[in-house]
Amino acid sequence: MIFATLFPFLSETTTNGPLWWMITVGVVFISAYALMLTFSKWRAYIAASAAGLFLLTYLIWSLVDPTMWATFAKTFYKDGTTGGVDWNVILMIAGTMGLVTMFIESKMPALLADKIIEKTPNAKWAMISLSVFAGIISAFIDNVATVLIVAPIVINVARKSGINPIKGLIAIAVASNLEGAATLVGDTTSIITAGHMHLNFADFFWYHGRPSLFFVNQIGLLLATLTLLFVFRKDTQKITSDGKTIVKDYFPSFLMLALVGLLIVASFIAWPDTYVSNLINGLICISLMIVGVIYSSLRKRNLSPLKETIHGIDFQTILMLVSIFIMVFALTQSGIVAMIGQGISSLAGDNVFLAYTIIVFVSVLVSAFIDNIPYVAMMLGVVEIIAYNFAGSPQFAHLGAEAYLIISTPLYFGLLVGSTLGGNLTPVGASANITAMGILRKQGYEVSTGDFMKISLPYTLAAVLSAYGIVWLLFGLQISL
Repeated sequence: MIFATLFPFLSETTTNGPLWWMITVGVVFISAYALMLTFSKWRAYIAASAAGLFLLTYLIWSLVDPTMWATFAKTFYKDGTTGGVDWNVILMIAGTMGLVTMFIESKMPALLADKIIEKTPNAKWAMISLSVFAGIISAFIDNVATVLIVAPIVINVARKSGINPIKGLIAIAVASNLEGAATLVGDTTSIITAGHMHLNFADFFWYHGRPSLFFVNQIGLLLATLTLLFVFRKDTQKITSDGKTIVKDYFPSFLMLALVGLLIVASFIAWPDTYVSNLINGLICISLMIVGVIYSSLRKRNLSPLKETIHGIDFQTILMLVSIFIMVFALTQSGIVAMIGQGISSLAGDNVFLAYTIIVFVSVLVSAFIDNIPYVAMMLGVVEIIAYNFAGSPQFAHLGAEAYLIISTPLYFGLLVGSTLGGNLTPVGASANITAMGILRKQGYEVSTGDFMKISLPYTLAAVLSAYGIVWLLFGLQISL
């Protein structure tokens, strides 16, 4: 162990590996995110550099301690991921980007923009309506897919009204994230939590005699949308449609509808637990894109649709997402994420409301900077331990045999709400945000972290505070009664 000889601290280990590796991962992760938040134009390359550095530390780790490398390798390929990269998400984004390119080419977004313009008095209400629309459909399909579907409509409305599309794209991104916890199929974190709690689709609407997360999220959407009235207060331009948009090919629109339908249907099917089954949503998106390319190529009798579709895929956004997945995987494997969970457990003490408060707001802060999927997966176990400790305490004996269920419900729901909404705070906090920023960049717009947070911060606070209060009133208040 030459490194341990030169640097004695290398001989110290944690339950997850060498101390030096944990320190390296923490420093690089914090530095990379600080740089990404500061230099928006170079986010993808900063993330890729950090991911590459993490892979290098893995190589060094294998030289220092081969047994620890073997332990790490066991988790390298797991549940549709490789090195933490969720290929299901990556395939979904790539496939949907390709479909959206054909969708735009068909002029359907322009036609939908015309219809929205006809029904709304000005640009402000058109953008707010699109935000609410994005929120509603994202309760049933993936947030990234929602952004990719609605973004072309926002851009067309902005172009026809002569306003900047930045605020509109940010609005649909944060709205789509907000509704991720509304239904079982709204987000991956909802699916993970539902599996742990043994919830079905109906439980998100009505759970143990009480209105559940769907209604909590709708109240949050309403209150958060009120903040957009201030954001778009100056966009009162009257917009009129020339009514000249003609859609000559409805097949791309059919593919978009098929995408939404198949993603919903796939969520209800009990797939066998294999590596490929964890890529179902991504394979659906890629397959529909291929069908669209073949159809368009045959229709035009050349390969130009293939070139246009490939050009429509934002590879810089995909590079950034892949890199962030690797960074978060390193953070999880090093034990830093587990340390966060253990800290929450220690701070909670014997106060359920305090535990609930800590879980909600720490989840908001953590999810603002790292992907919420590995965080939620880790925290479910922490919440379970906290809930069992409370349930076994004499002070909660009056709750009887259902003590664990009664105590754990607000804690689990608080985790889901906090981690889902927290991703809204920063442009790198959620895949939907990263995707929206990529679309704007391709349109020639660079968005600073400050500009993003002017919209996301009040929107997120309104949604989080309302959900925080309502969940406790519905499921937590009975604990002390």
